[in-house]
Amino acid sequence: MGHSVDSAGLLVVLWLMISSWAYVGSSEGYISYEISDKGLDFVKDLLIEKAETSLVPLELPNIEKTVKIPVIGTVSMEVSNVTLYRVHVTSSTVKTGDTGILVDVAGATANLTLHWGYSYSTWLLPISISDQGEAEVQIEGMEIGLLLDLKNQQGSLKLSLVDCGCYVKDLSIDLAGGASWLYQGLVDAFEDKIASAVEDAVSKELIDAIQELDSFLQSLPKEVTVNNISALNVTIVGDPKLSNSSLELEINGLFSLKDEAAVSKLQHENVQVPFSCNGPARMVGISVHENVLESASAVYFEANKLHWIVDNIPDQNLMNTAEWRFIIPQLYKQYPNDDLNLNISVYSNPILKIGEKQIDATIPLKVIIDVLDDGQVVPVACISVVISAAAYPEVSRNALAVSVKLNEFTMSQDWSKIGNLHMHLVQVLAPPCSL
Repeated sequence: MGHSVDSAGLLVVLWLMISSWAYVGSSEGYISYEISDKGLDFVKDLLIEKAETSLVPLELPNIEKTVKIPVIGTVSMEVSNVTLYRVHVTSSTVKTGDTGILVDVAGATANLTLHWGYSYSTWLLPISISDQGEAEVQIEGMEIGLLLDLKNQQGSLKLSLVDCGCYVKDLSIDLAGGASWLYQGLVDAFEDKIASAVEDAVSKELIDAIQELDSFLQSLPKEVTVNNISALNVTIVGDPKLSNSSLELEINGLFSLKDEAAVSKLQHENVQVPFSCNGPARMVGISVHENVLESASAVYFEANKLHWIVDNIPDQNLMNTAEWRFIIPQLYKQYPNDDLNLNISVYSNPILKIGEKQIDATIPLKVIIDVLDDGQVVPVACISVVISAAAYPEVSRNALAVSVKLNEFTMSQDWSKIGNLHMHLVQVLAPPCSL
């Protein structure tokens, strides 16, 4: 039977687990993920649920056996079409530590169907006697154990199966058809054989599934395209760190121009900022180094993408010279009742700093006021703007949200063809929300 790994589903699972944001200090990677025991339990339950469906239907090999019965003689018995059609896990645990990741399944149940038959010859009768029928098999108390090892192999995760075992504790066979006086002999003859066949088949399927999951992890890209401008380096850095209560993974995490090398050599500072979360237990914590945001900022700045033409704002009256006739008389005198555009661009790299629970940003802007005069775009003034703000990332259900608080907003005139601008009045009428 085949297995498939739903990559989109895995990504959704990881995204749903994200629930905290921190500053990462000195480490090899710029973004780290710490999956808590609660997160590991969540992933384990999801994988077990998938295993319950992917293990069935499972065809087991035919079993043949000969039994000597007093008076009757030698009886040839066979069970065929043995099919495992249901597996249900009632209890499971996952533990991490120095030895690896241990998944322990206890109390699983399973159901099988099979076809049975027997034949024998006896000196009492001149003909061969045979019979056949169907049977239902109920397995109780099946135990499964997996010991997994997770390593970094050339920037990808390498998942290895250290040990795997399956044990069938109790098995009952309900036969239908045939001669009842041979039922018990058939049951006694095949109980151990069926149990061993189930143990071997389940173990093999789990080994194959782990190998396929490892192949999937190995095939994951080391660079993810964000858009047609930038890409994110998701190469695994260092081996995963396993403790008694968590699993920590680190990735490079830097942005770069698409299909090009990293924008600049960013310094990895040996800085640690404490972070704590007093809310409910988290599944995954994400730690981000400042260099991640700095690399993203540098990419878009060098690609000349931090530039906007604004011609529509909440107070649209401000986009006409008539609204400015008392504050900038020369603007209205030279261009009466003409529409305006704001040509906004970031003129140097924004400064980004990550705090305990927020991102502080200082963004330098040039705002050129353009007049639309008879179809011509006429630049009439340039204003330097510096915005200081704090962004607070948070996860709401399955979406990443950011709330922004303005800390400081300053404006100064660079040049003007419409006389001196009264910057304190302009600042009142043109708040940052209009940019």
